Amino acid sequence: MSLSIVVLAAGKGSRMKSALPKIMHTLAEKTLLEHVIDTAQGLSPQNMAVVCGNGVDRVLPFLNEKNITSVIQHEQLGTGHAVMQAEAEFAGTDQVLVLYADVPLTQQSTLNALLNCGDVQSLRILTTQLADPTGYGRIVRNDAGQVTCITEQKDADAATLAIQEVNSGIMVLPCDWLQAALPKLSNQNAQGEYYLTDLVALAVVDGITISTVCCEDNAQVAGVNNRQQLAYLEREYQLRQAQDLMAQGVTLMDPARFDLRGEVEVGEDITIDVNVILAGKVVLGNNVKIGANCVITNAVIGAGTEILPNCVLEECTIGENTNIGPFARIRPGSVLADEAKIGNFVETKNAHIGLGSKVNHLSYIGDTDMGAGVNIGAGTITCNYDGANKHRTTIGDNAFIGSDSQLVAPVTVGEGATVAAGTTLRKDAAANALTLTKSDQRSLSGWKRPIKKDQK
Repeated sequence: MSLSIVVLAAGKGSRMKSALPKIMHTLAEKTLLEHVIDTAQGLSPQNMAVVCGNGVDRVLPFLNEKNITSVIQHEQLGTGHAVMQAEAEFAGTDQVLVLYADVPLTQQSTLNALLNCGDVQSLRILTTQLADPTGYGRIVRNDAGQVTCITEQKDADAATLAIQEVNSGIMVLPCDWLQAALPKLSNQNAQGEYYLTDLVALAVVDGITISTVCCEDNAQVAGVNNRQQLAYLEREYQLRQAQDLMAQGVTLMDPARFDLRGEVEVGEDITIDVNVILAGKVVLGNNVKIGANCVITNAVIGAGTEILPNCVLEECTIGENTNIGPFARIRPGSVLADEAKIGNFVETKNAHIGLGSKVNHLSYIGDTDMGAGVNIGAGTITCNYDGANKHRTTIGDNAFIGSDSQLVAPVTVGEGATVAAGTTLRKDAAANALTLTKSDQRSLSGWKRPIKKDQK
């Protein structure tokens, strides 16, 4: 049976107290809207449309980038009115699933259960039980347990307010009947809006079968209206991620202090200490150990590598059995070969560190091609930037660079070369020789800074 999905995303979100539209706030570094779209796309709908209203200048570019159909609700006159705006997008399909862009944690399995709980001509509602249902529409049933209507909080009497089964807002409707029923909605209620929930009472009158699925996991149907609710769902989401990783064999020293803000591929016997953040796409090989307070973004970490506490790695590839940190920063474009060592307060960027090479202390290695077995002394800097352009440094196998040296790129250090401590290297250093420099301090008048080269 063909399926259309309508995502309601037009609300203002004033309780967020933000210039950013509510649905563009992030959970695990992904917008609320994107969470819902990703889940919806997993259902392989024939059509999908997002109904936008407030903040369209921020929402539409995102939808266009994702090639998602958008529909504008120029006046926010209720959920029923919002669905009316999308009628041209779902017409001709068999059933319509209505989702909400501020309800980010609904699982695809739950939606599949809802789609399959009745036939295509039935109306299906996702409900949940709440100890405190304040603010939610109540599911009203007759003595036989059949749903007769959904009553919103502001329209409910005392007996209805005592009902703890509530409407999540998510429902599946037969398309032909929906198109016929939408014009019958009225705004004669406390809010003066066209409620999508009023379709339930119309379905009862029309003899449409009404089925429900009760989601026992309240977080799956929880919406975000303020910062507190967003923080609550962030922790719920992260705990689920942590539980999933532990089920795959990862040791998390404290699941409550771990964040996955993207996706991770893991091997066996991985140990992750507290306050670690994994973002983007991360691959962790077998027996990787990650110390406390590390942030790793878009990185591949080889088997047997240990990352000591307080390190930041981004856009990099780390070989097997390497050792990094503590307090190291591995910046984009860095590639560490097997058994390399990056020590405390070392920063690399766009650098290739060879097999078994060591940069142990207080150094900056940028735009560098380093061979195998190299030792870099404390305080060494590759001076890769002349104020306008970047230049590369090449260091041959088994070279030894003494402490507090500056390698002024472009420069090459030959294989087996030794550069004495305190050297400022402006010319190539010969292979298998000792190079040292000394110059008196002087100032050059008339010197001009270099000009940035044209990028072709």
